[in-house]
Amino acid sequence: MSRSEVSRRAVLRATAGAALAAPFGLVRPARAQDAKVLKLAWMPIALCHIGVPVALHRGFFDKYNLKVETINWAGSTDLLLQSLSSGNADFAIGMALRWIKPLETGFDVKLTGATHGGCMNILAPAGSGLTNLQTLRGKRIGVGDIAGVDRNFFAIALAKRGVDPVKEVEWRQFPPDLLGVAIEKGDVDAVSTSDPLAFKLKRTHHLVEVFSNVVEEYADRACCVVGVRGSLYRDDRPTAVAATKALIEATQWAQDNPDEAAVAYAPYAPKENPADLGRMLRSLTNNRHPTGEEFKNEIITYAEELKVVEVMKRTTDTKKFADRVVVNID
Repeated sequence: MSRSEVSRRAVLRATAGAALAAPFGLVRPARAQDAKVLKLAWMPIALCHIGVPVALHRGFFDKYNLKVETINWAGSTDLLLQSLSSGNADFAIGMALRWIKPLETGFDVKLTGATHGGCMNILAPAGSGLTNLQTLRGKRIGVGDIAGVDRNFFAIALAKRGVDPVKEVEWRQFPPDLLGVAIEKGDVDAVSTSDPLAFKLKRTHHLVEVFSNVVEEYADRACCVVGVRGSLYRDDRPTAVAATKALIEATQWAQDNPDEAAVAYAPYAPKENPADLGRMLRSLTNNRHPTGEEFKNEIITYAEELKVVEVMKRTTDTKKFADRVVVNID
């Protein structure tokens, strides 16, 4: 056997061993001194970003020889995308519906894939008679951000079901931690939010789900996406692909191991019970990871829907838009 064949087989054995060990968080890079250093922007308060703490603490970034530093982001989406474009961050995770409109303006950011589906809910008091979107006609809905992604999503869903989201529904903005109070005082009939707050409100205010983005036509739709700075993708595509795959694999691991994933996330949510976090994770579709053409088609669908509620320009060619911002990592 030649020396090159021996070397190639050794590499294959090492790669196979890494693939098997990664789900258990046992992988460490063979040459840590050569690890690529990347900055990742994310929102620790968002449970649906579970792939980040899992990738950090269960070895998924190590598997791809990446040393990842995190930026805890709490600013606007425009500033986040500007941070990516300018190189202050290398990749980030966020909601497709929140990113698409700013990306229309030309930020140098490439979408590489999706991590999961589902994390938004409309809740109403049990026994209120509010059981589907059509029953919200003429009602008041409390939201944490009047221009936020959940307001846009539910406006789209209402419009598709014949309810005018501007004329037939009243949207009222409250600080997220006061949405329960708004329901209690009768200032609103329903509220829109996501976990972990939605989980708490169901318990503390006896709220039930009216609609979410994991039912009906949205059951198989991705929600959160990975974006990388355009120059990283152009200059070092393998690293951009590796960073995306690490997050996707970590999120899938969270789907398969929700209780262990909850433990990884718990330090970022010290007020939450890890057992409750595990229950919340079970309600998400962390097994939805479209990439390539499937992912591009979902971005086109979202962009077309955003035209319905006049968020995207009606003149925007959504296919050309998706061709510009979505790249294939397959």
